[in-house]
Parts: sequence; structure tokens; C-alpha cells
Amino acid sequence: MIYFDNNSTTELDPRVFQAMLEDFKGPPANPSSVHQLGTRARKMLLVARQKTADFFGAKPDEIIFTSGGTESINLMLRGLPKGHIITTNIEHSSVYKTVQSLESQGFTATFLSCGLWGAPTPEQVEAAILPTTKAIVLCAANGETGVKIELDAIAAVAEKHKIPFLLDAVAFIGKEPLLLPRGVSACAVSGHKFHAPKGIGALFCRNLLKLQSIATGGNQEYMHRAGTENLSGILGLKESLQILQESQPVITQHLLDLRSHFECELLRTLPDIAINGEGPRISNTVNIAFLGCDGESLFMQLDMAQIAVSLGSACSSGAIEPSRVLMNMGLDRKVARSSIRFSFGRTNTREEVDQALEKIVFLVKKLRSLSN
Repeated sequence: MIYFDNNSTTELDPRVFQAMLEDFKGPPANPSSVHQLGTRARKMLLVARQKTADFFGAKPDEIIFTSGGTESINLMLRGLPKGHIITTNIEHSSVYKTVQSLESQGFTATFLSCGLWGAPTPEQVEAAILPTTKAIVLCAANGETGVKIELDAIAAVAEKHKIPFLLDAVAFIGKEPLLLPRGVSACAVSGHKFHAPKGIGALFCRNLLKLQSIATGGNQEYMHRAGTENLSGILGLKESLQILQESQPVITQHLLDLRSHFECELLRTLPDIAINGEGPRISNTVNIAFLGCDGESLFMQLDMAQIAVSLGSACSSGAIEPSRVLMNMGLDRKVARSSIRFSFGRTNTREEVDQALEKIVFLVKKLRSLSN
């Protein structure tokens, strides 16, 4: 199957799997145990934490290992002091719904509208700041359209006003180099989005930000996340981050080449299509409206043709309604319903793109003719 749904999850890198075997193959060990096997496991955990911290330009005690992006985001949001939060109405549901949950607990929130551009501007963010603002919460790149925020400029606004800037980098990391400005107070990532296993993530959190544990129990992860550490997953995450440090420019160029070729060929061969999101996009993502074509029908036809794509975020799949993100950007309902997301990964090839293009063009023309 040709897999163009890498923003949902990615293939496990064989090098990552080999790193995980260091824990899988035994002997059994809990990093919290005080015997020599526990000491060995604790050393592996300490090395992985240091390597992860190095990736973020952080200190080891600023890294908290979690189960993934959603837990990291909840951890960084639910410890905020009560007040006002600035975010947008096109965030991933882990941010969008968590902020809505905080509103029911007495917080107030401004959900900025991003329009067809697909990302908030620094001016919008600064204009929304109130005396009671406690945090700015944004995705580095939107997972459905790939549109990026002006990270440095928004971080400068946050730093100027001394407001924590909490970054959802889940859709960004692995596609382009991640350089965190000083104004970023916390950053959430999820391993399975960049060829590490599912069930492991990390939160980089500067010491100035107070966190409230969302699980009580043991003293693991600096008393921010109780429970025995997922050591095999952590070793995989560490290895995947090291691969990115060594190879990110090459990976980014490969993804850009695939996406550019795909877009150019579709625009050349198919009339009445439009790319959703006018702002600069992350290297691997394109969300395309096939006007006059029902997106759900096209999705099903592509699946039968052995091409895996997405109608939007994997967390909202199964919903009959069109994408909340696209609708909140102001797209016409019919346009939103005709849209498909293609997200490329580093294991994809030019040959796969060409094979998929031939099938996509054929199926779009077929569905359009049936609807006329």
C-alpha cells in the first residue's frame, strides 16, 4: 500500500527498533529499583534524558517523558494559574478541547480566527493579550494543512510581555529543523510522528513554568508523571531524535521534493483543485480541495486503490462532518467536504508519488463524471 498519511503516524525506523531492544531483550529491570539491574536501567534512562535534552537545547531536568502529544499538552495546560488563554480555533483537538475544558473551570479563552491564511499572525496574538493572560498556546504547524506559525516573532511577543508560550510541535518535528526561541516556555512532541513507537512522547518545560501532575503515585519524572517509565519507548524516542539531529536537512529536502513534484503534477493535470492554507507550509503536507468531488467518496476509492490518505486529523476520523479546521478557516462547506490531506514521510519515494498520481487523476475524473 502506498502510504501518504504520515501526519497520522509513521513507520517505525529499524534503527529505533534496534535501540529499543536494549530494554526488550532483558534482563527485566525497573529504573526505580535499587539493585544492580535497576541501576543499569536507570543509567539508560539518564542517558536518554540527556540526549533528548540536547535535542531541545535544554537541561535534563527540563525533560518529562510522557505517553505522547496529548498527555504532554494536558500536562503543560492543566497546571496554569486561572486566567486568560490565547489560542486559535484551528488547533488540534488535544489543545482545542483541553482549553474548552479549562473554560468550564473558570478560565477565559480567546480562540483567534486564522482565515484562509491558516495561521495566526504575531499582531493578532499581541492584540489579544489581556492583563489576565496566563498563556499563549499554539501549534508550530497545523497538522491538517501544514501551515506554520511565525515562531520566532510570536515567541518574541510572549517574551516581551512575560507570558508563557506553550508550543504544540507534534506536527512539526521531523519535517524541518526545530530551533526553539527563548520565548518558548514548553514544547510537546509525540514519538510516533517521527518514526519512533506509539505510546511515547516528551514535554520540554523550562523550570519557570509550574506543572500540575495529572496522575498521582510515585516520584518518577521529577514528580510530574507518576508510574514506571516506558524505558523501551524512551530509548526509541532518543534514537529517533538523534537520527533527526544527524539527518534533518536531507530529510527535509527529500520531503519537499516529493511534495513539490506531487503538487505540480496535480495542478498540471487536474482542473478545479485548490491547496488549502495560503501561508508557508511544513515540508511534507498538502491539503487539497478537489472541487466538484466528494472527499469521502474519493477517500474510499483511494483506499480501495491501495493509497492511504486522510480526510483530516486521525483523532477526528469517522466524523461525518467536514473538518473543523477547514471550516473554521472559512472554507465553503462543499470545498471542505472535497478536501483530502496528503502527508509524505521519509520512506516514501518518487516512484510511489508517480504511481499515486496516475490513480488519483483517474479517480477524480471518474467521480466528477458520475456527479454530473
